[in-house]
Amino acid sequence: MGMEIEKIQLHGFNNLTKSLSFNIYDICYAKTEQQQRRYIEYIDEMYNAERLTQILTDVNAIIGAQILNIARQDYEPQGASVTMLISEGNEAPSLVGNMEEPGPMPDSVVAHLNKSHITVHTYPESHPYGGISTFRADIDVSTCGRISPLKALNYLIHSFESDIVIMDYRVRGFTRDISGQKHYIDHEITSIQNYISDLTAERYQMIDVNVYQENIFHTKMILKDFALDNYLFDTDKDALTSDERAAIGRQLKHEMAEIFYGRNYKLRR
Repeated sequence: MGMEIEKIQLHGFNNLTKSLSFNIYDICYAKTEQQQRRYIEYIDEMYNAERLTQILTDVNAIIGAQILNIARQDYEPQGASVTMLISEGNEAPSLVGNMEEPGPMPDSVVAHLNKSHITVHTYPESHPYGGISTFRADIDVSTCGRISPLKALNYLIHSFESDIVIMDYRVRGFTRDISGQKHYIDHEITSIQNYISDLTAERYQMIDVNVYQENIFHTKMILKDFALDNYLFDTDKDALTSDERAAIGRQLKHEMAEIFYGRNYKLRR
Protein backbone atom coordinates (compact mmCIF):
# COMPACT_ATOMS: atom_id res chain seq x y z
CA MET A 1 0.00 0.00 0.00
CA GLY A 2 1.28 3.43 -0.90
CA MET A 3 1.09 6.45 1.35
CA GLU A 4 0.01 9.94 0.47
CA ILE A 5 2.96 12.22 -0.22
CA GLU A 6 3.48 14.87 2.45
CA LYS A 7 1.32 17.85 1.53
CA ILE A 8 3.13 19.94 -1.06
CA GLN A 9 3.21 23.68 -0.53
CA LEU A 10 2.17 24.86 -3.98
CA HIS A 11 2.69 28.06 -5.86
CA GLY A 12 -0.85 28.81 -7.05
CA PHE A 13 -3.37 26.27 -8.36
CA ASN A 14 -2.65 22.54 -8.59
CA ASN A 15 -2.39 22.08 -12.38
CA LEU A 16 -2.09 18.28 -12.38
CA THR A 17 -4.79 16.48 -14.37
CA LYS A 18 -5.85 13.07 -13.05
CA SER A 19 -7.75 11.02 -15.61
CA LEU A 20 -9.56 7.71 -15.05
CA SER A 21 -11.02 5.77 -17.98
CA PHE A 22 -13.36 3.01 -16.83
CA ASN A 23 -14.79 0.56 -19.40
CA ILE A 24 -17.18 -2.28 -18.62
CA TYR A 25 -18.57 -5.13 -20.68
CA ASP A 26 -21.64 -7.28 -20.07
CA ILE A 27 -22.00 -10.36 -22.29
CA CYS A 28 -25.05 -12.55 -22.80
CA TYR A 29 -26.51 -15.21 -25.08
CA ALA A 30 -29.73 -14.18 -26.87
CA LYS A 31 -30.33 -16.68 -29.65
CA THR A 32 -33.24 -15.36 -31.72
CA GLU A 33 -33.62 -11.96 -33.33
CA GLN A 34 -36.56 -11.27 -31.01
CA GLN A 35 -34.50 -12.14 -27.92
CA GLN A 36 -31.65 -9.95 -29.12
CA ARG A 37 -34.05 -7.04 -29.61
CA ARG A 38 -35.49 -7.53 -26.12
CA TYR A 39 -31.98 -7.62 -24.63
CA ILE A 40 -31.11 -4.28 -26.26
CA GLU A 41 -34.40 -2.81 -25.03
CA TYR A 42 -33.70 -4.10 -21.50
CA ILE A 43 -30.19 -2.61 -21.43
CA ASP A 44 -31.41 0.67 -22.90
CA GLU A 45 -33.99 0.97 -20.13
CA MET A 46 -31.66 -0.24 -17.37
CA TYR A 47 -28.94 2.28 -18.28
CA ASN A 48 -30.88 5.20 -19.70
CA ALA A 49 -29.70 8.79 -19.40
CA GLU A 50 -31.59 9.35 -16.14
CA ARG A 51 -30.01 6.33 -14.42
CA LEU A 52 -26.56 7.22 -15.72
CA THR A 53 -26.97 10.78 -14.46
CA GLN A 54 -27.62 9.42 -10.97
CA ILE A 55 -24.52 7.20 -11.16
CA LEU A 56 -22.35 10.16 -12.17
CA THR A 57 -23.92 12.34 -9.48
CA ASP A 58 -22.94 9.73 -6.90
CA VAL A 59 -19.40 9.56 -8.36
CA ASN A 60 -19.20 13.33 -8.05
CA ALA A 61 -20.18 13.14 -4.37
CA ILE A 62 -17.62 10.40 -3.69
CA ILE A 63 -14.71 12.39 -5.13
CA GLY A 64 -15.88 15.57 -3.36
CA ALA A 65 -16.53 17.75 -6.40
CA GLN A 66 -19.23 20.30 -7.20
CA ILE A 67 -21.45 19.92 -10.29
CA LEU A 68 -21.61 22.99 -12.49
CA ASN A 69 -23.56 21.68 -15.48
CA ILE A 70 -25.15 18.46 -16.79
CA ALA A 71 -25.96 17.50 -20.38
CA ARG A 72 -27.59 14.17 -21.17
CA GLN A 73 -29.13 12.39 -24.13
CA ASP A 74 -30.90 9.12 -24.94
CA TYR A 75 -30.25 8.05 -28.53
CA GLU A 76 -32.30 6.27 -31.15
CA PRO A 77 -32.34 3.40 -31.73
CA GLN A 78 -30.16 2.74 -28.66
CA GLY A 79 -27.49 4.13 -26.34
CA ALA A 80 -27.17 7.14 -24.07
CA SER A 81 -24.63 9.76 -23.01
CA VAL A 82 -24.13 12.03 -20.02
CA THR A 83 -21.53 14.77 -19.47
CA MET A 84 -20.86 16.81 -16.32
CA LEU A 85 -18.63 19.78 -15.71
CA ILE A 86 -17.34 19.79 -12.14
CA SER A 87 -15.12 21.81 -9.84
CA GLU A 88 -13.45 21.23 -6.49
CA GLY A 89 -16.06 21.40 -3.77
CA ASN A 90 -16.15 21.06 -0.01
CA GLU A 91 -14.32 17.80 0.44
CA ALA A 92 -15.66 15.08 2.72
CA PRO A 93 -12.54 13.89 4.60
CA SER A 94 -13.78 10.30 4.84
CA LEU A 95 -14.25 9.96 1.09
CA VAL A 96 -11.77 12.22 -0.64
CA GLY A 97 -8.02 12.01 -0.84
CA ASN A 98 -5.31 10.16 -2.66
CA MET A 99 -4.41 7.48 -0.12
CA GLU A 100 -3.87 4.18 -1.94
CA GLU A 101 -6.86 2.36 -0.51
CA PRO A 102 -10.37 1.38 -1.73
CA GLY A 103 -13.17 3.92 -1.90
CA PRO A 104 -16.81 3.39 -0.82
CA MET A 105 -19.17 0.73 -2.31
CA PRO A 106 -22.71 1.19 -3.40
CA ASP A 107 -27.98 6.95 -22.15
CA SER A 108 -25.33 9.33 -22.18
CA VAL A 109 -25.02 11.84 -19.49
CA VAL A 110 -22.56 14.71 -19.43
CA ALA A 111 -21.79 16.82 -16.40
CA HIS A 112 -19.66 19.93 -16.84
CA LEU A 113 -17.14 20.81 -14.14
CA ASN A 114 -14.82 23.76 -13.68
CA LYS A 115 -11.59 22.50 -15.32
CA SER A 116 -12.87 18.94 -14.77
CA HIS A 117 -15.51 16.66 -16.25
CA ILE A 118 -17.22 13.29 -16.02
CA THR A 119 -18.70 11.55 -19.07
CA VAL A 120 -20.45 8.25 -19.76
CA HIS A 121 -21.47 6.67 -23.06
CA THR A 122 -23.23 3.34 -23.58
CA TYR A 123 -22.93 0.93 -26.50
CA PRO A 124 -25.45 -1.97 -26.56
CA GLU A 125 -25.02 -4.28 -29.54
CA SER A 126 -25.87 -7.72 -30.85
CA HIS A 127 -24.79 -9.70 -33.87
CA PRO A 128 -27.26 -11.66 -36.03
CA TYR A 129 -24.93 -14.70 -36.09
CA GLY A 130 -24.01 -16.74 -33.05
CA GLY A 131 -26.45 -15.29 -30.53
CA ILE A 132 -23.91 -13.21 -28.57
CA SER A 133 -25.00 -9.74 -27.40
CA THR A 134 -22.82 -7.27 -25.52
CA PHE A 135 -23.22 -4.06 -23.58
CA ARG A 136 -20.32 -1.65 -23.13
CA ALA A 137 -20.21 1.50 -21.01
CA ASP A 138 -17.32 3.97 -21.14
CA ILE A 139 -16.87 6.36 -18.21
CA ASP A 140 -14.19 9.03 -18.11
CA VAL A 141 -13.45 11.10 -15.01
CA SER A 142 -10.93 13.90 -15.45
CA THR A 143 -10.10 16.15 -12.50
CA CYS A 144 -7.73 19.02 -11.79
CA GLY A 145 -6.46 20.05 -8.39
CA ARG A 146 -6.53 17.89 -5.29
CA ILE A 147 -9.57 15.73 -6.06
CA SER A 148 -8.90 12.27 -7.50
CA PRO A 149 -11.26 9.92 -9.39
CA LEU A 150 -9.76 6.73 -7.93
CA LYS A 151 -12.03 6.69 -4.89
CA ALA A 152 -15.03 6.13 -7.18
CA LEU A 153 -13.81 2.78 -8.53
CA ASN A 154 -15.62 0.50 -6.09
CA TYR A 155 -18.90 2.32 -6.60
CA LEU A 156 -18.57 2.15 -10.39
CA ILE A 157 -17.72 -1.56 -10.42
CA HIS A 158 -20.75 -2.38 -8.28
CA SER A 159 -23.05 -0.04 -10.21
CA PHE A 160 -22.65 -2.15 -13.35
CA GLU A 161 -21.76 -5.65 -12.01
CA SER A 162 -19.78 -6.40 -15.16
CA ASP A 163 -18.15 -9.46 -16.66
CA ILE A 164 -15.09 -7.48 -17.76
CA VAL A 165 -13.70 -4.18 -16.43
CA ILE A 166 -10.82 -2.27 -18.04
CA MET A 167 -9.34 0.76 -16.27
CA ASP A 168 -6.68 3.31 -17.17
CA TYR A 169 -5.39 6.01 -14.81
CA ARG A 170 -2.95 8.72 -15.80
CA VAL A 171 -1.60 11.85 -14.15
CA ARG A 172 -0.61 14.54 -16.68
CA GLY A 173 1.07 17.91 -16.57
CA PHE A 174 2.92 19.36 -13.60
CA THR A 175 2.40 21.73 -10.73
CA ARG A 176 5.00 23.91 -8.98
CA ASP A 177 5.76 24.19 -5.31
CA ILE A 178 6.62 27.48 -3.63
CA SER A 179 10.32 27.01 -4.47
CA GLY A 180 9.52 26.65 -8.18
CA GLN A 181 10.23 22.90 -8.38
CA LYS A 182 7.90 20.97 -10.70
CA HIS A 183 5.90 17.99 -9.37
CA TYR A 184 4.49 15.50 -11.90
CA ILE A 185 2.32 13.59 -9.40
CA ASP A 186 1.06 14.52 -5.95
CA HIS A 187 0.37 11.05 -4.52
CA GLU A 188 2.02 7.63 -4.46
CA ILE A 189 0.41 4.80 -6.43
CA THR A 190 1.71 1.35 -7.26
CA SER A 191 -1.45 -0.19 -8.75
CA ILE A 192 -5.10 0.60 -9.46
CA GLN A 193 -5.83 -2.72 -7.73
CA ASN A 194 -5.07 -1.11 -4.35
CA TYR A 195 -8.19 1.06 -4.78
CA ILE A 196 -10.43 -2.00 -5.23
CA SER A 197 -12.01 -3.73 -2.25
CA ASP A 198 -10.89 -7.23 -1.25
CA LEU A 199 -14.46 -8.49 -1.77
CA THR A 200 -14.35 -7.38 -5.41
CA ALA A 201 -10.78 -8.56 -5.97
CA GLU A 202 -11.71 -12.09 -4.88
CA ARG A 203 -14.29 -12.32 -7.70
CA TYR A 204 -12.03 -11.22 -10.55
CA GLN A 205 -8.82 -12.26 -12.24
CA MET A 206 -6.78 -9.05 -12.60
CA ILE A 207 -3.80 -8.07 -14.74
CA ASP A 208 -1.69 -4.89 -14.47
CA VAL A 209 0.33 -3.11 -17.13
CA ASN A 210 1.95 -0.05 -15.52
CA VAL A 211 4.45 2.49 -16.84
CA TYR A 212 5.59 4.09 -13.60
CA GLN A 213 8.03 6.57 -15.13
CA GLU A 214 5.16 8.02 -17.20
CA ASN A 215 2.56 7.90 -14.40
CA ILE A 216 0.37 5.55 -16.47
CA PHE A 217 -1.50 2.72 -14.73
CA HIS A 218 -3.63 0.03 -16.41
CA THR A 219 -5.68 -2.76 -14.83
CA LYS A 220 -8.15 -5.15 -16.42
CA MET A 221 -10.47 -7.60 -14.66
CA ILE A 222 -12.52 -10.62 -15.74
CA LEU A 223 -14.87 -12.66 -13.58
CA LYS A 224 -13.35 -15.91 -12.32
CA ASP A 225 -16.55 -17.94 -11.99
CA PHE A 226 -18.69 -18.85 -14.99
CA ALA A 227 -22.29 -19.98 -14.46
CA LEU A 228 -24.22 -20.42 -17.71
CA ASP A 229 -27.51 -19.35 -16.08
CA ASN A 230 -26.10 -15.84 -15.60
CA TYR A 231 -25.54 -15.41 -19.34
CA LEU A 232 -28.79 -16.73 -20.84
CA PHE A 233 -31.31 -14.04 -21.79
CA ASP A 234 -34.90 -15.25 -22.21
CA THR A 235 -33.57 -18.80 -22.50
CA ASP A 236 -34.22 -21.65 -20.07
CA LYS A 237 -31.11 -23.72 -19.47
CA ASP A 238 -33.26 -26.81 -18.84
CA ALA A 239 -34.72 -26.47 -22.35
CA LEU A 240 -31.23 -26.91 -23.82
CA THR A 241 -29.50 -30.21 -24.43
CA SER A 242 -26.17 -30.88 -22.74
CA ASP A 243 -24.41 -30.43 -26.09
CA GLU A 244 -26.13 -27.08 -26.62
CA ARG A 245 -25.18 -25.91 -23.13
CA ALA A 246 -21.57 -26.89 -23.71
CA ALA A 247 -21.45 -25.15 -27.11
CA ILE A 248 -23.01 -21.94 -25.77
CA GLY A 249 -20.62 -21.98 -22.81
CA ARG A 250 -17.60 -22.28 -25.12
CA GLN A 251 -18.95 -19.48 -27.29
CA LEU A 252 -19.47 -17.11 -24.34
CA LYS A 253 -16.04 -17.84 -22.83
CA HIS A 254 -14.43 -17.31 -26.23
CA GLU A 255 -16.15 -13.92 -26.60
CA MET A 256 -15.03 -12.86 -23.13
CA ALA A 257 -11.43 -13.97 -23.73
CA GLU A 258 -11.26 -11.99 -26.99
CA ILE A 259 -12.53 -8.82 -25.29
CA PHE A 260 -10.28 -9.27 -22.24
CA TYR A 261 -7.09 -9.86 -24.23
CA GLY A 262 -8.01 -7.47 -27.06
CA ARG A 263 -7.45 -9.89 -29.91
CA ASN A 264 -9.39 -12.40 -32.01
CA TYR A 265 -8.97 -16.14 -31.59
CA LYS A 266 -10.25 -19.07 -33.58
CA LEU A 267 -13.08 -20.73 -31.67
CA ARG A 268 -12.23 -24.32 -30.79
CA ARG A 269 -15.10 -26.73 -31.22
